[in-house]
Amino acid sequence: MAVDADTAGRLTTEEQENLDDDQQPVVDTEATASQRSWGVRWPITLALVIVVAVGGLSGWLGYGAYKARQVQQQRNLFLQAGRQAALNLTTISSKEADGDVQRILDTSIGKFRDDFAQRAPAFIDLVKKSQSNTTGSVTAAGLESEAPDKADVLVAVSVKTSSAGVPEQQPRAWRMRVTVAKVDDGAKVTEVVFVP
Repeated sequence: MAVDADTAGRLTTEEQENLDDDQQPVVDTEATASQRSWGVRWPITLALVIVVAVGGLSGWLGYGAYKARQVQQQRNLFLQAGRQAALNLTTISSKEADGDVQRILDTSIGKFRDDFAQRAPAFIDLVKKSQSNTTGSVTAAGLESEAPDKADVLVAVSVKTSSAGVPEQQPRAWRMRVTVAKVDDGAKVTEVVFVP
């Protein structure tokens, strides 16, 4: 007489030993193998799900950090270009007027550059004749607006001016809106407007 697995589970060890060979419990090997197989598979499945989830989260966080770093680098680029443009425009020496004007032209593009290049010879001549020297220093700067490829930078500048035969003057405070555009790996000036 065969004994099923449930009944065999309730028999004591002594009763199981006394069973004849033909009375040994019948074990459903397919169900048992399936249970053992699932018992091994579910921790592996869970581990894989956790690894995929952690990998996805890490990738997402890494990409977010990368994009934030790119945005900050672009803001710094625009801000630095605006600050430098304000210094270039307000620091001109009568002895180095040609080089100072060339520096302004080298850091600008578009209509602003074209207009400045057209007026440059007369401007250089005036600076040299009057022996005028201006020295600018940036007192504050910040982004007013930003787009993916350009920005408006507000810059406050203190400008000290001296001319031959004229008493030294007090520094003047100027504010300007400098529009800069991304060009290759840098940024160049496209427009300058003095603001009250």
